[in-house]
Amino acid sequence: MTADLRDHEVDDLTLEEAGAELEALAAEIARHDELYHGKDAPEISDGDYETLRRRNEAIEARFPDLVRDDSPSRNVGASPSSGFSQVRHSVPMLSLGNAFHDEDVTDFLVRVRRFLGLEDDEPVAVVAEPKIDGLAVSIRYEKGRYVRAATRGDGQTGEDISANVATIGEVPERLKGEDVPDVIEVRGEIYLGRDDFFALNETREAAGEARFANPRNAAAGSLRQLDSTVTASRSLRIFLYAWGEASTLPAETHHGVLEAYGRWGLPVNPEIALCQNAEELLARYEAIGAMRAGLPYDIDGVVYKVERLDWQERLGFVSRAPRWAIAHKFPAEQAQTVLKDIRIQVGRTGSLTPVAMLQPVTVGGVVVQNATLHNQEEIARKDIRIGDTVVVQRAGDVIPQVVKPILDQRPKDAAPYVFPETCPVCGSHAVREINPKTGKEDVARRCTGGLICPAQATERLRHFVSRLAFDIEGLGDKQITFFWDQETIRNPTDIFDLEANTANKLAEFEGWGEVSARNLYAAIDKRRTIGLDRFINALGIRHVGETTARLLARNYGGFEAFRDAMTAAEVGEGEAWETLINIDGIGETVAGAIVDFFDEPQNRDVVDGLGERLTIEGLEQADDASPVTGKTVVFTGSLEEMTRQEAKARAEALGAKVSGSVSAKTDIVVAGPGAGSKLKKAEELGLTVMTEAEWLEHIGVG
Repeated sequence: MTADLRDHEVDDLTLEEAGAELEALAAEIARHDELYHGKDAPEISDGDYETLRRRNEAIEARFPDLVRDDSPSRNVGASPSSGFSQVRHSVPMLSLGNAFHDEDVTDFLVRVRRFLGLEDDEPVAVVAEPKIDGLAVSIRYEKGRYVRAATRGDGQTGEDISANVATIGEVPERLKGEDVPDVIEVRGEIYLGRDDFFALNETREAAGEARFANPRNAAAGSLRQLDSTVTASRSLRIFLYAWGEASTLPAETHHGVLEAYGRWGLPVNPEIALCQNAEELLARYEAIGAMRAGLPYDIDGVVYKVERLDWQERLGFVSRAPRWAIAHKFPAEQAQTVLKDIRIQVGRTGSLTPVAMLQPVTVGGVVVQNATLHNQEEIARKDIRIGDTVVVQRAGDVIPQVVKPILDQRPKDAAPYVFPETCPVCGSHAVREINPKTGKEDVARRCTGGLICPAQATERLRHFVSRLAFDIEGLGDKQITFFWDQETIRNPTDIFDLEANTANKLAEFEGWGEVSARNLYAAIDKRRTIGLDRFINALGIRHVGETTARLLARNYGGFEAFRDAMTAAEVGEGEAWETLINIDGIGETVAGAIVDFFDEPQNRDVVDGLGERLTIEGLEQADDASPVTGKTVVFTGSLEEMTRQEAKARAEALGAKVSGSVSAKTDIVVAGPGAGSKLKKAEELGLTVMTEAEWLEHIGVG
């Protein structure tokens, strides 16, 4: 992990420190998402992974203006593999927020009540179900017959694994019952039981094949076989617990739908229970935790879901997760091993991050070989030294971290670690900058090499081709390093000139041949048309990730409009700046970073060069666009039928852009009681003003 301030309380972070840590967290978590979802090869535990996510979410809660669109709180899964055809989910398959402490569960219920505007004494029934540690899948039935199955993928698009899922005995070819909908996408988790996992590994070892690290990886690997007979030979099982597209539903409650699943012949976990309050939820969590070791399959927590479906619909989603559900994860697992070395990684912003190189150890079913040491101050505070026996933890069962050294096992010659003051890649000075606002020294030590530092340049290129950006197949870390060393790719435009610059030469290099060269050229050509949101994310602008990029793309519509507006904007002044800063979700820090990026001539040259070589498409509008799709909406005054948060979420779900201020570009102002200056300005500008009731009628609610 590359965050630099992990040992500081969130409340103690400055604005600049928070931005630096969020950037580091986004990069590290994205890497582990790819390892877990895309390659079925996690390096850290779920607990460590969720510790990172919770840290990220806590910082975002305190500094909402710093929320990045590549924020881990807004991303789901990984891009689908090229080995399978792709399936576009009609209803996105999102992930879940996480809880690790009892108070997190209580807070979840408080947030539900606040969002819905419920009284404190109104009961909120919640379903509690074991969180299966497997591979998420969506299975489509039409007229009761099995049609298709797909993985989650990146939440929007998954892999078509229909043939493989059809081999699982617990997946019926036809649903039984009179209340089966014409169309229903049932969703759940495919898993491998522990006994079957151990038997499979014994078989693989006897055949000279590599053992799977854990049952989850084994299940994922089995499902991603191009030969379905291999999948059929493995004893995969499934539990269903959710749904996507449905022409109708058989009940008005979550538990009622799951009961219908059982009638239809779909396997539902027998440990699912309906709870009436936080005390019952926590009791169920303890009960499931106590039976964890005796279950024949792996679980890593308990999922809580609001029972009433009409409340689920009102609560809706925030970024990568529903507001009406949360996963209560089990505590981290720990192990002891030897710290063999400390290596320094240099990120694309020049941040130097220490990584512990460990004697491999299994923690929670995953072999851990390296772990984060966070930053220079944490190494000193914990007095961690090379040669130490250390406690390693995978908090939440995903990302590894060094907890502490075992002092009574320390070698006599172990010396305190001296953090380098020069970049290990380019030799430039590595400094801790002074924050101009606080006068304090930043925790992060950064390389001053800038454009001459290969680590920073190659990291930026790796980000450009990563899965959430251009996602160019066959152009990974190894290839980027190769082309950098060959001085063939030095900035993103070089990627799209690669064929012209290496024609008849690439196949001659060691490790390359005519087929691999041709495949790479084809993969690059495939990405000459790209969505504006992915393009913006690929630029690697500080504080701008996938979510912010989508927000910008939605608001500016097209490449030329975005490029011209960002070039025209000046920090703190002018119409272009006001338009940018008034986008709901774009704060001054993010806006400043974008303007600073476009203020650099070399950055504008790259953007313009890419614009000449690519077709950059605006965000597609849904075929069933709502009356407010593409409209800019401002809410002012008090709302009586829904909370402000719910109103904003509903408008955005319908394709509207929610702004915090009124201008000539505003399309609709929804004014409730107490509306003041915003309503007055709207009337002066002659804008469309609606009451809350008129707004709800306009969008077809009520």
